[in-house]
Amino acid sequence: MIENTPLVRKLGAFVALSAPELAVLASLHKRRRTFVAGRDLVRQGQSDQAAYILANGWACSYKLLEDGRRQIVDFQIPGDFLGLRSILLHVSDHSIEPVTDIEVTEILAADLLTAFAQTPRLATAVLWAASRDEAMVVEHLVDIGRRDAAERMAHFLLELGGRLTLVGLATKAGYACPLTQYLLADALGLSSVHVNRVLRQLREAGMVTFREGFVAFDDYDKLAVFAKFDPTYMDPRGPLLL
Repeated sequence: MIENTPLVRKLGAFVALSAPELAVLASLHKRRRTFVAGRDLVRQGQSDQAAYILANGWACSYKLLEDGRRQIVDFQIPGDFLGLRSILLHVSDHSIEPVTDIEVTEILAADLLTAFAQTPRLATAVLWAASRDEAMVVEHLVDIGRRDAAERMAHFLLELGGRLTLVGLATKAGYACPLTQYLLADALGLSSVHVNRVLRQLREAGMVTFREGFVAFDDYDKLAVFAKFDPTYMDPRGPLLL
């Protein structure tokens, strides 16, 4: 049922969706597709691109430099849109690669704009969610520019936990996480060796353990204080909630 999907949980945190709005959202879920890990579903510079809603699995958005170096801009989890900006700008300014095998719903620009015209509150929810995603990208810039490696890692793991909690996939105890140390390195501007060292530092400090695909918060509050983590920038609650 559409009501129990990660997307509805996410958008429902911004706007209390009515039955007609849920029906319009369900109508978008016509074209289901699957993609295997490691093979781009959106390429940088690609035009005439559809958008996708990630139903299952994880993906990453990245920019590739001419010399082959990669900077991961963000990771996408169930409930996230993929390539939404691309269909509005008509060209993709980044690539999207599945981190795991994924299942998505493909959405054409015309269908999305029709849904927004029919249900303005749904458009409001998507805009609000996109604004929160932009706020997270700003935090990622602060991570790379001003936080040291340990603070950077701690802040990133806490943010992922908050995002996953919103769609029912995490608690303050922890969450399943398929990210490798190489992916973390590309996202945080570190080497994989440095990532390993920092994770060990945080584990030995009794704050968080990342092992065998699971992030366990050993002391959530201590980790939040250490990272100076203020979740206000990703909190959907506010005076505009409709």
